[in-house]
Amino acid sequence: MGKDKLKRFAEVDTFGNVLQLDAGKPLKGLWAHNFFKNSNPLVLELACGKGEYTVNLATLFPDKNFIGIDYKGNRIWRGAKTALADGIHNVGFLRIQIETILEYFEQGEIDEIWITFPDPQPQESREKKRLTSPRFLEKYKTILKPGGAINLKTDNDSFYSYTLEKVREQNLNLHINTADLYQSEYVTEVLAIKTYYERIYLKHNKNINYLKFSFV
Repeated sequence: MGKDKLKRFAEVDTFGNVLQLDAGKPLKGLWAHNFFKNSNPLVLELACGKGEYTVNLATLFPDKNFIGIDYKGNRIWRGAKTALADGIHNVGFLRIQIETILEYFEQGEIDEIWITFPDPQPQESREKKRLTSPRFLEKYKTILKPGGAINLKTDNDSFYSYTLEKVREQNLNLHINTADLYQSEYVTEVLAIKTYYERIYLKHNKNINYLKFSFV
């Protein structure tokens, strides 16, 4: 492991807006009141990477609470450091494996979920690792409030098609569906937030897929 990664791992452990592994379990069902000290809606970004989307969402919506989730602490470091430096208090980060998410959030505790440019896990043998596979969708259904939406942005056309297929197989409520977001009618200030990698994709004229759906 490089020196920069080791330094970031050590530094992120001192950040008040980051909880690692089991440290987040006592907050199950209590995130809004005990971590954010308010009763505002709670929004998750899964596989948040550097936390760019999480931080930008928190800036746009100061009346909501945002938690970026990723397992790699050296990635979370960037978003957490930015939030601390800019005094953004409605954002936090949780370093866990997303497979364990039910251990950290209570039934119906979450208002909305964002999944932005996750690993598409293209091999058929890794379908269960895809963040929109049935086993993950079942977890989201548990922690989301009734009507809570799931948003997916991805550059991977196959992953987009796979997710759309699962949404239809399970008769979920599909709100928005486009294979080329920036050429569609759906672009808003929220959807126009761009991560570092998304800017690279767009520079190379790659289309961006977007889905918004809910369980009811």
